[in-house]
Amino acid sequence: MKRHLGIFLRGAGMGAADAVPGVSGGTIAFVTGIYEELIHTIKQFGPSAFVAWRRGGLPMLVVHLNLAFVVPLLVGIAASLISVAHLVVWLMDDHPLLLNGFFFGLVAASALVVSRHPADWKWWHLLPLVLGLVLAHFLPALMPLVMQIGSPNLILVVGGAIAISALLLPGVSGSFLLLTMGLYGTVMQGIRSFDLGLIAIFGVGCLIGLFVFSRLLSWLLRHYHTATLQLLVGFIIGSLPVLWPWRELVRYQLGPEGQMIPLDYRYLTPGDYALLTGEAAQLVAVGALMLAGAALVLLLDRGGRRAHSTRQAGAAPATGAARESNKEEGSDA
Repeated sequence: MKRHLGIFLRGAGMGAADAVPGVSGGTIAFVTGIYEELIHTIKQFGPSAFVAWRRGGLPMLVVHLNLAFVVPLLVGIAASLISVAHLVVWLMDDHPLLLNGFFFGLVAASALVVSRHPADWKWWHLLPLVLGLVLAHFLPALMPLVMQIGSPNLILVVGGAIAISALLLPGVSGSFLLLTMGLYGTVMQGIRSFDLGLIAIFGVGCLIGLFVFSRLLSWLLRHYHTATLQLLVGFIIGSLPVLWPWRELVRYQLGPEGQMIPLDYRYLTPGDYALLTGEAAQLVAVGALMLAGAALVLLLDRGGRRAHSTRQAGAAPATGAARESNKEEGSDA
């Protein structure tokens, strides 16, 4: 029960992060220690699930799909998306500096946490790091091309596939990519109003993205673990400018419904922001929230590493007992 509650809360954190353009639920999954389990579990949803059901029925299917992990996680994500959607819209409209400040600190600390993981780092791992930086920088600029597909339903499917794939990448925000595609307002309004038709079409795209991208990520983590982690660090660092609180929109385009799609920003100091906009930079409050976001990530990482060490220590005696049991069985034979 305690594990299920912990997974639910992690899911709620992922849902809250994904409701904010510029923040990735994958970052929350990584920091809270469930990222690789999440990727490998998603990969299990496919033809192999049918084989497991044929061999062992429902009990084996439950184990194969890791439903004890999936169900509380999805419930947490769904509950958070539904409940946080209104709060996020309000914060984005009325307190954007404070919201961006908190998540800037959170994502910056996440980059530090992820970069500490590789134990076998080599100089050539700079290549995936740079690749992640480049992709994180240029990916949003490519998203408006999705709107040229034409069919509204197909746009929703493609947008769902891209957004859910971004959810699986720490540092890449599915919400921000939806915003650059001109779909963020449409999707969030659909969620708030329970537009089942829109949600179903968008969900099809999400399922396609999960099926394809989870398999790619799982394969990369199994065969090129450190290089993949470095790629993720690049994505996280590359996403930081999007969250810088004091910035000015310098280039945008209008979506099909007249909504503004941001394309490029000019990043300012707090003083320049105050002079340019005539609004208070709120330096103390934003700085405090940056530190709070960073502290939250570091505390979660510390707790996750401590729990991992405890599980390893608990597993060692059990392994030894199992070996003794095997010896006894061998001598009896």
